[in-house]
Amino acid sequence: MRSPPRAGTTILLLVLWSGLPEAGAGQWVERPAEGWADLTLYHHDTQQQYGREGERGDIPNAGHAVATSVFLTGAVGLVRGVDAWIQIPIHRLRYDDFAGTRESLGFGDPRVYLRVGPELFGLPAVPVALRAGVKWPGGDFDVDAEVIPLGEGQRDVELLLEVGRSFHPRPLWTMGWIGHRWRAPNVTAARDPGNELFWYWAVGGSLGRLGWKGALEGTRGDPWRIQSILIPTTPRELTQIFFTADWPVGPGRLGGGIRVPFQGRNMPAGSAVSVHYFMRWGDGD
Repeated sequence: MRSPPRAGTTILLLVLWSGLPEAGAGQWVERPAEGWADLTLYHHDTQQQYGREGERGDIPNAGHAVATSVFLTGAVGLVRGVDAWIQIPIHRLRYDDFAGTRESLGFGDPRVYLRVGPELFGLPAVPVALRAGVKWPGGDFDVDAEVIPLGEGQRDVELLLEVGRSFHPRPLWTMGWIGHRWRAPNVTAARDPGNELFWYWAVGGSLGRLGWKGALEGTRGDPWRIQSILIPTTPRELTQIFFTADWPVGPGRLGGGIRVPFQGRNMPAGSAVSVHYFMRWGDGD
């Protein structure tokens, strides 16, 4: 059995941090039957990576990785104090190096979340919530050295604590979360990825009709087991900053953003850009 090549792993990592659900609708649990939907196009084109010791340099063998992805994310309130999130990704991945060009196109791994707030227990509505989710191995996973996998071929379970605050009447808010990701083994590839701690913090607001948001996010992982052997140099780490802005267009808001990583380990480097359209329904319209 042959494990996926380093090239395939590198290009897949490009999209893993691009579409994780953010608090696009704010830090409050959605009311029953209210919710939002977001369509984001993400593009990352890089020839650099963070190595095993955190050094930044060129991808070996003149590697050039390009990820173009579409993420459809939505949330809806189920009952008072509980909402559900779902995300479906589609990826087009390309990798070039001295050996040639490899491309993949198709669905990635979907994510499903449930979020619970104080109102479920009859407490006052405050911006604090507990979110639990699962990433399913829905994207094609292939161990062929000439194929870039569209998914990781394994399941993740996540638990997050979210908090936030509005500074009304000033058009300013802040929110964030901290979470833990339990990663199941990929039996096909004979690898057991390390569990991960991740966090996110954002500040946003408005200037007239222009909305803006700046954020920091990071992840720190444990070493992986490859064919049952613990490899100390395999933990994934990434810390990045990003900024987005949007403007009312039709029934929703059209915006764009940029993400810039500045520290990492076993992850791609290089800035990424995105364009998104966000729309919500309910009394919050």
